[in-house]
Amino acid sequence: MSRPRVVIVGAGFAGYQTARTLSRITRGKAEITLLNPTDYFLYLPLLPQVAAGVLEPRRVTVSLAGTLPRVRLVLGEADGIDLDGHSVHYTDPEGDGGTLAYDRLVLAVGSVNKLLPVPGVAEHAHGFRGLPEALYLRDHVTRQVELAAASDDPKSCASRCTFVVVGAGYTGTEVAAQGQMFTDALVRKQPLRQGIRPRWLLLDIAPRVLPELDERLSRTADRVLRGRGVEVRTGTSVEEATPTGVRLSDGEFIDTRTLVWCVGVRPDPLVEGLGRPLERGRLLVDPYLQVPGHPEVFACGDAAAVPDLEKPGQYTPMTAQHAWRHGKVAGRNVAASLGVGDRRVYRHRDIGFTVDLGGAKAAANPLGVPLSGPLAGAVTRGYHLAAMPGNRIRVAADWFLDAVLPRQAVQLGLVRSWSVPLESASPELARVAGGPPPQSRPAPVAHGAPAATQGPDTHAVPDPGRPGATAPRKSAVLDPGRPGSPGDDQPGHADATKTGRGGTGADGSGPADSATPGGPTTPDAEEPASGRSAASGPGESTAYKPMASGSGGQAASGSDGSASAAREAFGPGGPGSGEPEASGPGRPGSAAPEASGSGEPEASGPDKPAPAAPEASGAGNPRPARPAGPRTEGES
Repeated sequence: MSRPRVVIVGAGFAGYQTARTLSRITRGKAEITLLNPTDYFLYLPLLPQVAAGVLEPRRVTVSLAGTLPRVRLVLGEADGIDLDGHSVHYTDPEGDGGTLAYDRLVLAVGSVNKLLPVPGVAEHAHGFRGLPEALYLRDHVTRQVELAAASDDPKSCASRCTFVVVGAGYTGTEVAAQGQMFTDALVRKQPLRQGIRPRWLLLDIAPRVLPELDERLSRTADRVLRGRGVEVRTGTSVEEATPTGVRLSDGEFIDTRTLVWCVGVRPDPLVEGLGRPLERGRLLVDPYLQVPGHPEVFACGDAAAVPDLEKPGQYTPMTAQHAWRHGKVAGRNVAASLGVGDRRVYRHRDIGFTVDLGGAKAAANPLGVPLSGPLAGAVTRGYHLAAMPGNRIRVAADWFLDAVLPRQAVQLGLVRSWSVPLESASPELARVAGGPPPQSRPAPVAHGAPAATQGPDTHAVPDPGRPGATAPRKSAVLDPGRPGSPGDDQPGHADATKTGRGGTGADGSGPADSATPGGPTTPDAEEPASGRSAASGPGESTAYKPMASGSGGQAASGSDGSASAAREAFGPGGPGSGEPEASGPGRPGSAAPEASGSGEPEASGPDKPAPAAPEASGAGNPRPARPAGPRTEGES
């Protein structure tokens, strides 16, 4: 007799934990297939340390094949789901299509970067939700400091050494904290002229940094950042981004060549085409994580609106902590639907948060006890080691070496600016130069019938590197150093052919098997920060880093995620009501306030629309191209 087929879409915090839990419970009684763009699970909470040169890239990636026994891995991105036909259509990394049939389906596609209608942001800013983006930022910052040190022009030197981070949520806060330490280390080796020092600015429309956390943690983070030299500007947004700087809401123009966008996430657009009820872009499910009307379909993580039984009428936040825990419950309930074990509803309990501020500094409140300084730093790192499902010894070794040896400041040149556009539909994958011609990917189909054709995306153009995906509006990104000219790292440049492919897991990695279900979590979602306040949509919540202790730490999907930033919530349920971002290793769950203004539409691109991406019908199954927009999966 054939075994029941279970297909899990997405290997972020939620998807990874679902696969691990289900594999452990069924022990070969079910055929489990995991569909994911990369062959690894990204532990998003530690991504800022990769950008700052503290950790090597592979330290934060966990092999799916090596840690998920009895699970078949299929590389690809889902672009069509036939609920009545019980099948998932996908496109693999080389542009070929395939179909997976299922008896049970788990949707853990996570979230994508949130874009706001701020002129110039799509062209000149970069997100922080995937490994390629972290590698690009590391090279870019190093290059700017090196060019500044060799420059005879004080104005150019100051501009290159000015770095603007938009979004004071977990990710933005950690990126700014780690970045300041990184550039200070670079300048010690290559002193700048005229006494110029690296300048980091952290902007957010909210009244304080880490607005989703307790005020005591927020004050601790603010004090550490300001003491380190970071300019924290709250109540401030970006009005316009240009090749040579950004204009703030207070009218000031900041000369800079670096704009890091950490303003939040929104659910993956894939769920919008299913024809099922949504809650702010998230797929509505019952407390058992099942989709009403389709008991064979489960959803968890950032893309699912899971009822918060602790706060009637609300839904769990988009955090890593919730995503990780969603995955555990989803795995158990899928097994129960196959006759193994009993199903259970999703409940959570908040046990704390942690935010890594670089070096020995951190802010944490495990079990509600506020901590700061070296003690908080030790708790935070200890949590991450316990939460990670792999690479613990390597991570600990890198931390030790960073404490006793100077960081290596070199540019690898593996990821170019044009390879990681903010509008990318999949931040876990770097665009490849000279890829196959663009093709339209089938769009989600629900109820067995082709979904209604969606209107053309006027903000996106076909991405030659990834069939069916969309590329930024312009074929070349302007080089901030030479206004009006394509940068040396653009596709048209000779070096473009050297670009390699990079991938990052949608979310971060999940906590270790030994972690207890209620371990601390770390927030990993981006906050609203940017120039305009984002409407209170699904992407408003912040992703958290898991910080759990014990065997069940949960991480939320939401890469956030995500990007991820400082998110280490200790408990199973973070505060706030957003979508799970990453908790496994735990991220707390309260949604971060979005940018000012509550009804601002999310723009996927700059102010001018670009040619619409052609929509082609898939082999015998017409489905419109999937909406553009970076894919962040806090691992939902």
